[in-house]
Amino acid sequence: MAAIATVRKSRLHNALEGVALTTILQSFPTFAAAAFLLKLAGDHDLSGDPGVAIFVAIASLAHAMLAVTLGPSFPAFFKTVYEPKFFEAHLSLSDKITAWRTQPVASLQLVTIVLLLSVMAVVTASVG
Repeated sequence: MAAIATVRKSRLHNALEGVALTTILQSFPTFAAAAFLLKLAGDHDLSGDPGVAIFVAIASLAHAMLAVTLGPSFPAFFKTVYEPKFFEAHLSLSDKITAWRTQPVASLQLVTIVLLLSVMAVVTASVG
């Protein structure tokens, strides 16, 4: 019987995966929705400005870095932003996402984001 060897990731690789997952799955939707709400509210400064995308990207990364840095020290305060499963070295990238998705809190976050973006898309399409 062949033994399956588990490949250990370096600490840097695991940390980069955790930060990337935190940025993409938790921080980015928050700032993208905020920019979308500002657009819906009639802020004309956002029209066609590439600075909005840059702001959303930088704010998402800064938010994730703050959560990753302070999350382990203050888990009660960062419980909705810091996900310890994203930093488990023995899990592959897809296993980390699956482990996060199957939690009731993450599921609620995803449903909330989908509903919010759906409502905003309908409002945007109907307003013009």
